[in-house]
Order: sequence, then structure tokens, then C-alpha cells
Amino acid sequence: MINIKNIFFMKNNYLNLYNNLIKLATNKDLYINFKKQDTFSERLIFFLLHFAFFLKNFKNQNNSSILQEIYDFNFRQLELSIREIGYGDQSINKKMKVYINVFHGMVSDIHFWETLTKTEKSKKISNFLVDIENIEYLVDYFEDFNQKLSKKTLNSYLKSVSNA
Repeated sequence: MINIKNIFFMKNNYLNLYNNLIKLATNKDLYINFKKQDTFSERLIFFLLHFAFFLKNFKNQNNSSILQEIYDFNFRQLELSIREIGYGDQSINKKMKVYINVFHGMVSDIHFWETLTKTEKSKKISNFLVDIENIEYLVDYFEDFNQKLSKKTLNSYLKSVSNA
């Protein structure tokens, strides 16, 4: 039997994680080296990059079903956010396909992050962001973020209300 209380608790944890990723993606320090500041597109790319690193770090056989639920939840939340901006149904479907494809490209590009040189990491991040004057800052940022993720468990991120 499905316990409604457990479903609510799980979804609330997913919302906490989603909000933490949003908080990370809107960190003003990430935008210091941009020629134009903090657009929706850049925030979305940063959200997707953080999420890609998150999935990369916690992907294993034991977590596969919960990570799929988190993936589905996060993309549903993104779709709702895009609807709130005012896009229509047809344009939302097209945009979501693009965003999902970009995200899968990110996941593929960072899969072997630890084995890449700093130059290769810069190139990978540059594939998704334009108009950056100092890409090394972002490489260092995501290097640090990746290390922080590797030191925690999936449950600690799901139960955390503070920033990831």
C-alpha cells in the first residue's frame, strides 16, 4: 500500500533539493565574469550544470530509481517555471526538448570530470556558456562543487534545507 505521508515527504525532499540547486544557480559570484549579467538562459545553464554534477556523483545501482524520480521532478519544476514566465504550450514543449538535450550533453561532458585536464574542463564548460571572460573561475568553482558532492551522501542532500 502506498503511504501518502511518505510520498509527500519524498516530494518535499525533492523540492528542497530543487530549491538548493536554484540557490546555487543564482549565486551572484557565478556571474562576475560575464559581459552581460544574470539572464534566464545563464541561470538555467548553471542550474543544469549543478544538477548534472549532482547526478554524476550519486549515480549508482542503489540510487537509480530515486535519481530518476529527482530527474523527473526537477524537469517538471523547470517546465512549471517556464510556464510562469508566460510561454505557450507549443513553445514550452520545444524549449523543454532543447533543455533536456543540453542537459544530457552536460552529463556526457562531465562524466569523466576527474580525469580531465584543467584546459579540457574549461572547454567543456565553455560549450554551454558564452561571453565569459574568465572561464578558469568557473572550472575552479565546479571542481570545488564536485568535491563537496563527493563528500556527502544522497540522503544528506535530500534532507538538507540549506544550500547544497
